Amino acid sequence: MPKPTYLGLAFLVLLAGCSATVSPELAAKRCIERARAAAGPTGNLTLGVNSKSGPFTRAQVGISSDYLRGLDPDFVYDKCYFRQTGELPTSRPALRN
Repeated sequence: MPKPTYLGLAFLVLLAGCSATVSPELAAKRCIERARAAAGPTGNLTLGVNSKSGPFTRAQVGISSDYLRGLDPDFVYDKCYFRQTGELPTSRPALRN
């Protein structure tokens, strides 16, 4: 009979960690961000000037896979919250800024 290996033990520890739940507050924070990303593209634009290199610009655009699949942001929030806490959310967050 083979002896358990460290790799096998590590796998069991990781598997046990997959079922861990987080606090409702942390789950809500994470899931609100994900639901907002499902509502549409996100991004920011930075314009500035400094004394060493002069003017600069920086742009960032994000498009989530949930948005590309056309999923409802409320559905994305509910599914995310349930996955992290094992419970349905008791209140609906404001997803628009």
